[in-house]
Amino acid sequence: MRSEFQAAIAQLIAEKGLPREVVMETVATALLAAYRKSFGGGENVRIEVDKNGEVHVWASKRVVAQVRDANEEISLAEAQRLIPNAALGQFVDVDSSFIFARIPTQTAKQVILQRIREAEHEHLYDQIKNWVGEIRLGTLTHKDPIRGWLLDFDLDQVDKVEGFMPPSEEVQGERLRNGQRVRVFVYDVRRVQGRMLQILVSRTHRDLVRRLFESEVPEIYEGTVEIKGIAREPGSRSKVAVVARQEGLDPIGSCVGVRGSRINNIVRELNDEKIDIIQWSPDPATFVANSLSPVKPLKVELREEDHTALVTVHEKQLSLAIGKDGQNARLAARLSGWRVDVTKPAEGEVFEEPVGELAEQPSSSSNAYPRRERSERSERSSGRHERDNNGSSRRGGRDRGERGGRHSHSGYGYDRD
Repeated sequence: MRSEFQAAIAQLIAEKGLPREVVMETVATALLAAYRKSFGGGENVRIEVDKNGEVHVWASKRVVAQVRDANEEISLAEAQRLIPNAALGQFVDVDSSFIFARIPTQTAKQVILQRIREAEHEHLYDQIKNWVGEIRLGTLTHKDPIRGWLLDFDLDQVDKVEGFMPPSEEVQGERLRNGQRVRVFVYDVRRVQGRMLQILVSRTHRDLVRRLFESEVPEIYEGTVEIKGIAREPGSRSKVAVVARQEGLDPIGSCVGVRGSRINNIVRELNDEKIDIIQWSPDPATFVANSLSPVKPLKVELREEDHTALVTVHEKQLSLAIGKDGQNARLAARLSGWRVDVTKPAEGEVFEEPVGELAEQPSSSSNAYPRRERSERSERSSGRHERDNNGSSRRGGRDRGERGGRHSHSGYGYDRD
């Protein structure tokens, strides 16, 4: 029976892919449970399974002068044959391997299989729980109208793991299909009824952008460039604030890469979502100014009582500062943490130069690489188009449907996300 038992253990290790020590410990625990289920008691019994599959059963017994319960006690004479200096009242471990043969085979099999399933589930959970906060590559297998997309992560235990991307975590307008491989952000791993595991993933989470930058930009992964904040409207536009932790290093250039190679890889992964890379600044006014890229504010006044940044921009840039449906100002507010009110200069008010580091180094946008300065003429004319290196056009002045003259004062509160 022992040789059959050893073969069964070897088969379990091969089939389940569990570490040998986990299987041994699980089998020992299962055998002890089977013994207690069959005979009751057994609190003083310890079962061990060594690496060769040998089962060792030990019973801790109290040394007494006269034995009344053979399961719990041992005579002094017998104890001294095992341990010469044994004395009354001591406890000694007695080899009780015969117990193993007394355990009903069917009971042992049922308990062992149950415990192995539990150990397999626990081992898998210990591996997958570390996925939270990371990007994983999954294959879309099916679209459920309620639960959303189901994903396969190429695990051996596919019957115990389910990947879900709820409808709320899908990017609006993003076209996905069965069999497509996508990179997703894992935001939770849950145990559910029936000993199943669910991996919940997202394509809208802002940390998806963070992890993509870490994978594409070595300086961010190594810590010489730090991402200080991300504001995102999934599928449309993101703003990423960065700062260098090494003197002389250009954080924006590091993120862009040669001819935009790094940022373009990220943009492609996000299905052409626009990304503005912003220079972070410890000065709140400068950071607010930078966050409104591509606009260069003339003045930023911080009002502490209601945590509002009053931003003045050229009248011809007012619509661009606000953005389509207020998107640019809204993202700037989320990124900077300040409520942003955008206005044009008062009559007769004159400014020498724009505020912030944008005056020296323009921010980088994913839809315009390699970077180049925009002329005042292209910004002034709302009827002209500036073409980027991909051949697409962008209106240099007001967005369609917005009239700069009507936005004399527009404010957008930041979201606490």
